[in-house]
Amino acid sequence: MYTAPHSLRHLIGASTLIPLLLLAGCSDSNQGAPMGGTPEVGIYRVASSAQSVTLSLPGRTSAHMVAQIRPQVGGIIQKRLFEEGAEVKAGQALYQIDPQSYEAALAEASASVASAKATLHAAELKARRDAELVKIDAISAETNESAQSALLQAKATLQSALASEKTARINLGYTRINAPIAGRTSTSTVTPGALVTADQDTALTTIQQLDPIYVDVTQTSATLLRLKRELAAGLLAPSAEANATTIAVQLEDGSTYEHPGTLTFNGVSVDEGTGSVTLRALVPNPDGLLLPGMYVKARVEEGVQNDAILVPQQGVTRDERGEATALVVVDGKVEQRELTLVEAVGNQWWVKSGLAVGDQLIVEGVQKVQAGQAVTTVDAAATKPATTSASAN
Repeated sequence: MYTAPHSLRHLIGASTLIPLLLLAGCSDSNQGAPMGGTPEVGIYRVASSAQSVTLSLPGRTSAHMVAQIRPQVGGIIQKRLFEEGAEVKAGQALYQIDPQSYEAALAEASASVASAKATLHAAELKARRDAELVKIDAISAETNESAQSALLQAKATLQSALASEKTARINLGYTRINAPIAGRTSTSTVTPGALVTADQDTALTTIQQLDPIYVDVTQTSATLLRLKRELAAGLLAPSAEANATTIAVQLEDGSTYEHPGTLTFNGVSVDEGTGSVTLRALVPNPDGLLLPGMYVKARVEEGVQNDAILVPQQGVTRDERGEATALVVVDGKVEQRELTLVEAVGNQWWVKSGLAVGDQLIVEGVQKVQAGQAVTTVDAAATKPATTSASAN
């Protein structure tokens, strides 16, 4: 029997394997291809809804009332009668100055009053007697006139003595320094034994009334002008509480303060240095959570946009430039849109431009399609537009 050479056997084996490998490769590639038909995507039908337009403004808290405590008379501090940092009531005693010299001054003034009263009594008797005697020519008219003048002088002396006594009594009262307002005290700058003087520059302590408390925020004049134009053009409807605007206060940790405030003051001029207008709100602070100088944000409602468009966030992506884009279905094909966003509202985006009511926004299957591709659509279980108010920056 003829036997093929070894090299020929290898050649024949290789030639039979090549078609088999090609056939297997074609089979694998056919398995990875689509089974046919167009891809299916979930869509959200764009709708509009009314949304509140609010401003998120930075601000600082400040005390409703502030009183710097200074002595009105000089002397040595005998006692401090309050706890530093504690709440005090209006009229509560804070410090006691040594009153001895003022008690002595009051006693001296009282003695002067008593002496003036005695002098006045004698002058009244003499003036009355001389007035009768001059009628019968028992004394000269000049003597009577001198008696009447002495009476007037005695009355004036008594009035002066009474005024001095009142001053001495007031100064004695000033030795006990009382709180002019209710509020929280700061630290004391003096201790018992310290010498203080009347109307000194350094305050002994400071009282701040913190309930309610002010929140001072600033709004740029450019934002104010834009909002006024939008209101005038009918793009925004006036806020329902335009005459009694309330604000929500956001704390530094991002939480919302439980007590809303009331806007009490709108700036009537623009600051030349910052180009902003100052707004002041009065906020309840019953628990003392807000302290003067804290940084907060105030959300102020400015109006309502009746035709705002909000769409699910999963339907919005970013391109390589960071611009917001979305895919919509138009006549059965995918179309890419560039969007202008206002801000996030809950789990949705507020879209300023790029989408219109009725557009079919792709929210499911975004990654498996591209612009120009034919698709079939099904309604996705999209979230309804949130009612949370949004900020106008």
